[in-house]
Amino acid sequence: MTDLSKYRNIGIFAHVDAGKTTSTERILKLTGKIHKTGEVHDGESTTDFMEQEAERGITIQSAATTCFWNDHRLNIIDTPGHVDFTVEVYRSLKVLDGGIGVFCGSGGVEPQSETNWRYANDSEVSRLIFVNKLDRMGADFYRVVNQVKNVLGATPLVMTLPIGIEDEFCGVVDLLSQKAYIWDDTGLPENFKVEDIPAELVDKAAEYREALIETALEQDEDLMMAYLEEGVEPSVDQIKDCIRKGTHNLSFFPTYCGSAFKNKGIQLVLDAVTDYLPAPTEVEPQDLTDAEGTPTGEKAIVSADEPFRALAFKIMDDRFGALTFIRIYSGKLNKGDTILNSFTGKTERVGRMVEMHANDRSELTSAQAGDIIAIVGMKNVQTGHTLCDPKHACTLEPMVFPEPVISIAVAPKDKGSTEKMGIAIGKMVAEDPTFQVETDEDSGETILKGMGELHLDIKVDILKRTYGVELNVGQPQVAYRETITQAIEDSYTHKKQSGGSGQFGKIDYKIRPGEPNSGFTFTSTVVGGNVPKEFFPAIEKGFKSMMETGVLAGFPTLDVEIELFDGAYHAVDSSAIAFEIAAKGAFRQSMKKAGPQLLEPIMKVDVFTPEDHVGDVIGDINRRRGMIKDQEAGVSGVRIKADVPLSEMFGYIGHLRTMTSGRGQFSMEFSHYAACPNNVAEAVIAAEKEKKEAK
Repeated sequence: MTDLSKYRNIGIFAHVDAGKTTSTERILKLTGKIHKTGEVHDGESTTDFMEQEAERGITIQSAATTCFWNDHRLNIIDTPGHVDFTVEVYRSLKVLDGGIGVFCGSGGVEPQSETNWRYANDSEVSRLIFVNKLDRMGADFYRVVNQVKNVLGATPLVMTLPIGIEDEFCGVVDLLSQKAYIWDDTGLPENFKVEDIPAELVDKAAEYREALIETALEQDEDLMMAYLEEGVEPSVDQIKDCIRKGTHNLSFFPTYCGSAFKNKGIQLVLDAVTDYLPAPTEVEPQDLTDAEGTPTGEKAIVSADEPFRALAFKIMDDRFGALTFIRIYSGKLNKGDTILNSFTGKTERVGRMVEMHANDRSELTSAQAGDIIAIVGMKNVQTGHTLCDPKHACTLEPMVFPEPVISIAVAPKDKGSTEKMGIAIGKMVAEDPTFQVETDEDSGETILKGMGELHLDIKVDILKRTYGVELNVGQPQVAYRETITQAIEDSYTHKKQSGGSGQFGKIDYKIRPGEPNSGFTFTSTVVGGNVPKEFFPAIEKGFKSMMETGVLAGFPTLDVEIELFDGAYHAVDSSAIAFEIAAKGAFRQSMKKAGPQLLEPIMKVDVFTPEDHVGDVIGDINRRRGMIKDQEAGVSGVRIKADVPLSEMFGYIGHLRTMTSGRGQFSMEFSHYAACPNNVAEAVIAAEKEKKEAK
């Protein structure tokens, strides 16, 4: 077994096209895991093994692989960059101890890098920064370093400087060892020489080295005082200890540069992974929670001697059966063990365990704390479930996933495929928690819901190619919501006398708009026992069940507060069911009076356009009811940030490409719900009404 202090569980994450997958390929080549590197642009990279990935040149699923460097075992996850798949990044970060943020030398800090960086901050994951593609036109290492400071609000600790730029890029200066690493033109990673720093960079290297030492020594007061007051420079090992400490507590992020495609600068990044990123035992342990998700105060200590605890963070279906990816936090797992799923309360036997290398695998007989492995053939496990020792039941902090904002109706082209489609969609929902499916009870249609057009596009493509189900796809639909704008006070009585015992329940209540994103809150201020306490849950249940279908167009209702302040009951005829019916009637009666309003999802849109088309793009966003938030000129174009309603964004990529002669790009993610303008609301309500009548 590998010593835990030699483990590094890391993820590689970045914006689309910054070179994550290529960087992963180079790492695998350098560590001897693969002998021939496959290129993304040829559709041959190791970790992009889905057909859809090879074709589009993007990563869709996060792929896991293991390799060794300097006696350390690296478990690496290559994550997708596209915003519709950020859930893959989020769940990978949840189980990793460190990460490498890859930024494009010419594109810099792009929209998706910001989202991923925010996720990594939320998960408190230590990171290195790798500024890639310095051999490209328009590359500028120092500009990217400034963007990390200004856009991400992070402190980059510059560890290497580039020698030459664009076509001239040939190597890097390592500031700690004060040596230059220079590669020849063969493109082989091992063909480099270590030389003295080139004369033209000596001053710059001295300036950056001083900044590096001063920032690092903030982690150790004694060394800092000796350095500032007595001019004693600490040893390289002391500086490394400080860098390690600051990287762990997120004070700064060691920053490297290079070109993964040209094999330059990757070795130093790998050294940094083993030198500065934390081992599993050095990370703040995961919280244990109760079944409701409330922390119990206990922690899942990373140690092979503790009881077995693991988190299932990804389910994947492939030609060998269902794979459940797990991160083991504590204890050991052997083939044939019986483990408990604390979410379902059921136990399962571990048949086969495998170590993944993208699409290949090798069999394991045992695994221990710190490992990331896959178990074959688990039946009822879903993403976010805790697997543990049946004698020591526990729950690890669960994952929270964003709600889908877009849906499409689909139907199989031939009747015979209905069952096949059902089975396939069932597998896909288990794999991706942000992909949801429901059946419209009135029309019998299957509704697929997801995070964006590309997300659903790829799901339909997978159904067609992987599962052989041809679909007719309807128009994309927006997930509207409803809310109220006025506070009202009202009363409702439910009375029924018809032979035998009757039903009676009277409630007096206030309904008012809640805070944004508060959902539904119910409080009771009844005094004097006019409504007995045991009926409160039934009243709350009645109101809550009605929140699913609003009074305007039947969309779910958000952000409503209900306060029960009085009522009456009958000693014989009152029951929980009578009060629940009263609450349902009260909702129908009062919501119409409380100024109901339609809400629409607003997307945070980030558009990149060449400078000569900025006017057209902004004009077009305004026509789409967008609000421009910010614009920032870069070397190769302008980034425009705006908030735009989702309903106006369908098919936007086509318009953008036409306006910018194919050079524009954009990404968007859900931001918040906001009130619909009246004309839009009326059209949506009318369309929903028509749908219902047609059924």
